[in-house]
Amino acid sequence: MRAKQIALAGGLICLGLLSSGCQKLKARDNLNHGVQAFKSAQYSQAVNFFKEATDLDPDWSVPRLYLAMSYMSQWIPGAESPENSKFAQSAMDQFMKVLEKDPKNEIATASIASIYFNQKNFEKAEEWNRKMIAVKPDSKEAYYTLGVIAWTKWVAVDLAAKAKMGMRREDGPLKDKVGKTKTEKEELKAKWIPILDQGIADEQKAIQIDPNYDDAMAYMNLLIRYKADLADTPEEYKKQSAIADEWVNKAMEARKINTEKKEKAANNGQKQ
Repeated sequence: MRAKQIALAGGLICLGLLSSGCQKLKARDNLNHGVQAFKSAQYSQAVNFFKEATDLDPDWSVPRLYLAMSYMSQWIPGAESPENSKFAQSAMDQFMKVLEKDPKNEIATASIASIYFNQKNFEKAEEWNRKMIAVKPDSKEAYYTLGVIAWTKWVAVDLAAKAKMGMRREDGPLKDKVGKTKTEKEELKAKWIPILDQGIADEQKAIQIDPNYDDAMAYMNLLIRYKADLADTPEEYKKQSAIADEWVNKAMEARKINTEKKEKAANNGQKQ
């Protein structure tokens, strides 16, 4: 009797292992179909395959990462329909689940940072780009985006201040006095100069990582040019504007180098 029980238990264990193995095979099969659909930009079909794969093997992060990217690929930044917002949230949820298993996953971290940035949630975008740098210290894109965030946050404030002062964009530094007070520019300087300096430092870091990073150079120009509106004198404003002009030239030179590299790589590919 005992021998029969042992044999039965052994059979059940084997059956369980076989079932587990079958699920993993089915999960892999769904992943393969999902990847094919994803590459063909059939994202809704890809979602179904990746969902099935994650249901069959919940601990396998690869299909879950693809599932998140499939949702993200259907999301249109700026569109405000409930369906579109759901794509962004679904992508975010799946990326977060990936990070629960793999806290240093670069794709999930960078993607969450990108979603927040495109949603114009700059505080969260900054937080997640800093996380990206912690995961990947040579992430030039994260440093570049941090600089973009600093400029984007300041430019609206800067233009509003100039409009309030009856100034055009090209009229030089902000005036010292608004109405009865002399404090508004001082308050702007106290708050924004550290933010803009950090943005400049972030773009400098991006350029250190990639000396031909023309986009980062373009934003160096913008950060320095718009920071000049906080200059104390017209002379300082002109000096900073001249430095910004130098970065425009550097960006154009780097863009030319990058274009030539791409053209050469394309020609080499055609010859092969």
